[in-house]
Amino acid sequence: MDEPARIGRRVQRMRGELGLTQRQLAEPSYTSAYISTLESGKVRPSETALRFLAARLGTSYEELATGRPAHLATELRLALTDAQQTLSTGAADEAATRYRSLLTEATDLGLTSEQAEARLGLGECALEAGELPDAITHFEAAERLLAEEPLPRRARPIRGRAVAHLLAGELRYACYLLESTIDELGASGLADPEALVLLYAAVIGPYIDMGALGRAAHAAELALALAPQVSDPALVAGMHRQVARTFLAEGRVADADASLAKAQEIYGQLRLRTDLAHCHWMRGYVQAQNGELESAERELRTARDMLSARRAGLYTAQVEVELADVLRQLGRFDEAARLLSALLELGDSHGAVHAGGAHRLLGLIAEEHGETESAEEHYVQALALLERSGASGDLADLCRLLGDLLRRTGRVEAAMDAYRTGLGHRAAPGTTTLGPAPASPAFGSARLSGSGWAADRPE
Repeated sequence: MDEPARIGRRVQRMRGELGLTQRQLAEPSYTSAYISTLESGKVRPSETALRFLAARLGTSYEELATGRPAHLATELRLALTDAQQTLSTGAADEAATRYRSLLTEATDLGLTSEQAEARLGLGECALEAGELPDAITHFEAAERLLAEEPLPRRARPIRGRAVAHLLAGELRYACYLLESTIDELGASGLADPEALVLLYAAVIGPYIDMGALGRAAHAAELALALAPQVSDPALVAGMHRQVARTFLAEGRVADADASLAKAQEIYGQLRLRTDLAHCHWMRGYVQAQNGELESAERELRTARDMLSARRAGLYTAQVEVELADVLRQLGRFDEAARLLSALLELGDSHGAVHAGGAHRLLGLIAEEHGETESAEEHYVQALALLERSGASGDLADLCRLLGDLLRRTGRVEAAMDAYRTGLGHRAAPGTTTLGPAPASPAFGSARLSGSGWAADRPE
């Protein structure tokens, strides 16, 4: 909104063009004295007053408040919607080009909300491309632009920032961002269902990677309970995809597959190619855990090809870790090793968790070929990466593998040290690295009472 003096001059000019007196403009809601004070720039009009005067003057609230024709902002918002569709169904680099142009236009027009939307889009494009520092920069900029907005409006950039840190292997910080926002929403009385589903769905991943399965299950139940109140089908589909991970961790394979099938159906309708690829990815993971290796390979290859076509390098690399594990279990060791070696040439830019997973698999392949020194080297590198990320469940399994290898080669004391390290990570999953769980929203707790879920129940 412009300064009061500019708004006052604008009101006076438009009133004069229409030949209205101050009394005629003011009635029936205001007085001529108020209009006189406003036109002299001595009072800052409220939004309610400006909307009333805009209707009387035959203009828009936006034009009266800022001096910009309303159609400019409308056209910009339409263009932002087109860019969002491009991101959902086309290539991220094409969408990023459009978002950058729209950011410049929104900045020139001084449209804060539209600048934030463009920044959010650029952040999502950077996530797909695996450019995590750029993604964080854009999400932080969007959050600053929305600093005066209610917290639910800031949920998207906070979620985006948390996902970027998660993909970089910073699990604890991702959890902190998401949990603190959930708590703040509850404490402020702004427990917006869409914002909560967005945050609960996002926090399931880091919970599972850190071994906090009870919290992951509780977050999944809350997200499912809130889903009927959410109007955005893409958000609901994303929630089903994340919830599937929790069902799988609980051993509920059929439920996990059903959730993924629901998500696939919705994403297929919306043509959100990246998220649809993620559904194939998770279905492949579910099938691999259930021993259906041939089906898992097909799903994971489909996911990799879809993501590769989108030039989503970060996600493509992560899928390849899962695919390599399936190939190893099928006995195609050389093919799996080639895939993992190519992936590690990227460095750990695709996240410490998945880089650690690649080293773990290479260690297993080396062991199966009797190459114990190479296996130990890979296990040690994986351990360093996973300790940095805080992935408790993966760390415990890796310490077991390393301990077994050391014991078989006669280094009993070193093996005991590895086992003790693993026991430390398994002693209390999710409690040694996380603070208290976020409080459940009031309208979610009642619905979930008696459901058998608890935020910190034993894993």
